[in-house]
Amino acid sequence: PNRLLFQDRLLHATGRAAREHQELAVMFIDLDRFKTINDSLGHLIGDYLLKEVANRLCCAVRASDTVARLGGDEFVVLVPGVGAVEQCHHVGEKIIEALAVPVPIENHLLHISPSIGICLYPDDGLDAETLMRHADAAMYHAKGAGRNNYQFFTQRMNQAAARHFELESNLRTALANGEFEPFYQPIMDMATRRVHALEVLLRWRRPGIGLALPDDFIPILEENGMIVPVGEWVIRRACEQSMEWQRQGLPPVPLAINLSARQFMHKALVTSIRRIVEETGIDPALVEFEITESALMQHSEQTLEILGQINRMGMRLSIDDFGTGYSSLAYLKRFPVRKIKIDRAFIRELEASSEDRAIVAAVMALAGSLQLQVVAEGVETEEQLALLRGYGCQYVQGWLFARALDSEATRALLAEDAA
Repeated sequence: PNRLLFQDRLLHATGRAAREHQELAVMFIDLDRFKTINDSLGHLIGDYLLKEVANRLCCAVRASDTVARLGGDEFVVLVPGVGAVEQCHHVGEKIIEALAVPVPIENHLLHISPSIGICLYPDDGLDAETLMRHADAAMYHAKGAGRNNYQFFTQRMNQAAARHFELESNLRTALANGEFEPFYQPIMDMATRRVHALEVLLRWRRPGIGLALPDDFIPILEENGMIVPVGEWVIRRACEQSMEWQRQGLPPVPLAINLSARQFMHKALVTSIRRIVEETGIDPALVEFEITESALMQHSEQTLEILGQINRMGMRLSIDDFGTGYSSLAYLKRFPVRKIKIDRAFIRELEASSEDRAIVAAVMALAGSLQLQVVAEGVETEEQLALLRGYGCQYVQGWLFARALDSEATRALLAEDAA
């Protein structure tokens, strides 16, 4: 059934439950990372996957339950006559189990998982609209809890869902209203203590509120797909800024620009990058893209092709947050990667933790044997810097040198560095 038919069934089910003093459950299901699959492999494969998910959901529940697709990658399940909360746990587990088996299609093995929000009649709402809204709020909580799980609605989620909705609404107009701003954090050359490159970091100046950090809004941009146009704007604006600095007589400094998994798998990425390079006139050798391990490993054959095209344009590629994702060392040999960034998680306790020191030493040895450059992220103390120098780390980044700076402060830093 579709949304309208489901709402009709829910209306009748709540009426029956009220007359017979029974409970019922509404389960709101969102498919994790479905949009990335749809963007990268196309709508035909996306539609096939949705049909397969619908079939599996129908097999996972009772004949008396209703499964409906609300639109996009959202499904909802109506479970009347719930005897106890344990029954909802059981249904949630069955749905997760049913979707855990990979879907084979056209030489791909697609992995999909659900985030499930559950609410109960009459405890969490007495009408269809409230039940749907509360199940939706619980689903967002499931996403925030790491995906591939189910969460029961609590009143606290109402406030969180309202904040999420307000953020998403404001984000939809932020790009058009010019509220986004690139900041730049210097990556320093250990040998010379001069600026080696600038990592481009997005900030959002919220009217009346102030500067929002990426962790507050990037996940929402990823979720609703806006990361693609916003990410393209960041690449363009950073390249334009680099050219402005060069026209002012500052020496050219490479830019390190983050690409999210959603951006990376978008079919228009390479065309978009090529157009920005041509229109801004930037030297492609001054552009480096940072991609996380997890993003690299999602569709390895397609990844190889995209990386190859970017590499052939003369741009560099680095792996961000190295050591926190798949860490399948085979890809370091296959992919045209020039640099790896050791995640700040391994740097934070470097002085106190022998395990972290062993990991950093091993990464440095691996990078040396593969002729890869290494950047250590999150360097905050002279002691960390001294240890990293001892391991032969070439580049460092962190508050010891500078926080992320706006364009004017960055220009001043580059002028001072060049003097």
